[in-house]
Amino acid sequence: MNNFITFIVSFAILFFSVFTPVFANSQPPEVRKAELYLKSLKTAKARFLQTTSSGPQLTGDFYLNRPGRLRFEYDAPLNDYIVADGTFIYFYDGDINEQSNAPIGHTLADFILRSDIRLTDDDLKIERIMHVDNLVQITLMQTNDIDSGSITLGFEKEPFRLKKWRVVDAMGATTEIELFDIQTGMDLPKSLFAFIAPKKEGFNE
Repeated sequence: MNNFITFIVSFAILFFSVFTPVFANSQPPEVRKAELYLKSLKTAKARFLQTTSSGPQLTGDFYLNRPGRLRFEYDAPLNDYIVADGTFIYFYDGDINEQSNAPIGHTLADFILRSDIRLTDDDLKIERIMHVDNLVQITLMQTNDIDSGSITLGFEKEPFRLKKWRVVDAMGATTEIELFDIQTGMDLPKSLFAFIAPKKEGFNE
């Protein structure tokens, strides 16, 4: 489905890079605070709202268990989901009952799933930092490919936490994911982060 593919692309753009610490002492305070928050974020769950520049809004559940594990699951009647099990990340498309996968280290999910998260890199630059009401917005771009698009991370100020991200791709298409009812620090069952394909209708065990 087009909306699911759009989300996969936006998710990929958001979470890829091999981030290494450079110029840490000259980082703006907002960036240092964002890095410390992301590093401390071990387990979380939230509702999410996906909005794209074309197509309907979609909702679902988000789960995180760092390092290595996450899950995005769309609400019914969709059966789509994304799950990372610590080694591979799987993309399941319920419309066609098919999945694709790749090693986490070879995908864009590697960033958020690392134990050490950095927002600065030789190939990454902070384009701007904005304060809009109760949000701090940090926009990042690739220094070696400024036409590839951008990602804006939105953090609530009080309490400081990740609220949303917005991806603008090379063609100008926008995808935004907003999180609601965020909870952190809980135990999450391992089964959430295992790829289990839904049973196909018409097949018996």
